[in-house]
Amino acid sequence: MKNDEIRSLTTEELKERTNAERDKLQKLKFAHAISPIENPMKIRVARKIIARLNTELRVRELAEKSKS
Repeated sequence: MKNDEIRSLTTEELKERTNAERDKLQKLKFAHAISPIENPMKIRVARKIIARLNTELRVRELAEKSKS
């Protein structure tokens, strides 16, 4: 997921996507703990996507506060 795609989402979509990515990350971690997954880089990629989503949510939160 690219930053342009993230910026085009609404705030509610960002929250939903963050929750979905967190669930995905948790499942990947469990699967990797039981038996090594084929591509462990998926865990790192999932963490980075979550970070990008949280960053965009924070930017919007700060923008909303500065308008007030």
